[in-house]
Amino acid sequence: MELQNSDQVIQFIDFPSLHLSFKLHNVEHATMFLHLTVFACFALLAEISNLPEILHGILGILATSIFGQELFLLHYHSTDHVGLEGHYHWLLQLVVFISLMLALVVTCFPSCFPAALVLSISVVFQGVWFMNMGFNLWFPHFVPQGCVTQSSEAVMCQTDEADLRAQAMANLQFSWVLAAILILVAGISVIFARNRADRSLLSKYEQLQSRGRDIPVTINCLK
Repeated sequence: MELQNSDQVIQFIDFPSLHLSFKLHNVEHATMFLHLTVFACFALLAEISNLPEILHGILGILATSIFGQELFLLHYHSTDHVGLEGHYHWLLQLVVFISLMLALVVTCFPSCFPAALVLSISVVFQGVWFMNMGFNLWFPHFVPQGCVTQSSEAVMCQTDEADLRAQAMANLQFSWVLAAILILVAGISVIFARNRADRSLLSKYEQLQSRGRDIPVTINCLK
C-alpha cells in the first residue's frame, strides 16, 4: 500500500495490469461505515442467536467504537476543512461527541431510558445533519449567498461578511434541525403515553369487573 501525498491517493494494488487506488478522504469515509457494518452484523447475529441480553456489553463496546472512530476521523481528517465546510464539520463533531458519551452511559447503565432516548435522538440528528451538509455544501443551488463551489468541491465565501452570514445560517439550521427532531420525539411520546394510559385504564376496569363477579351483591338489605 502506497500513499501518494500529491494527490492524496492511496495505492492498494500496483501491478502492470491491475491498479487499485482510492482518494484518501473516500477511504476515511468508508472506514467510518466499516465500524458500523461490524456492529450491525454482530447485533444481527446476537438477535438470531437469541443472546442480545448476554452480549449487551459487547454490543455497547462496538457501538461506542463507532462514534469514537467517527469522531477521530472527523477531527483528524486528511482534508483540511476550513471556512464554511469546517464550521459544518465542527458542528457535526459536537453531535458525534454527545453520541459517544451517551453510548458509554448506555453501555454501563442499560436500563437508563433517558440516556438511550437521547442517544437515539443524536443518531437521528447525525443522519439529518449529513443530509443538510450535502445540500448546503455540494449542491450549487443550496450554497449560501456570497459563496461559491470551487473545482475542488470546497465551498469558499468571497467576503468575510458572506462567510459570517453563512456560518450564522449553519448555526440556525443546527437549532432548527434539533427543534424539529425534538418536536417529532415529543409527539411520538405523547401518542405512546396515551396508548399506555388507555391500556392501564382498561386493565383496571377489567380488574374491577372481575372483583364485582366475586363479591355477591345484596339487593334486599333486610335479607
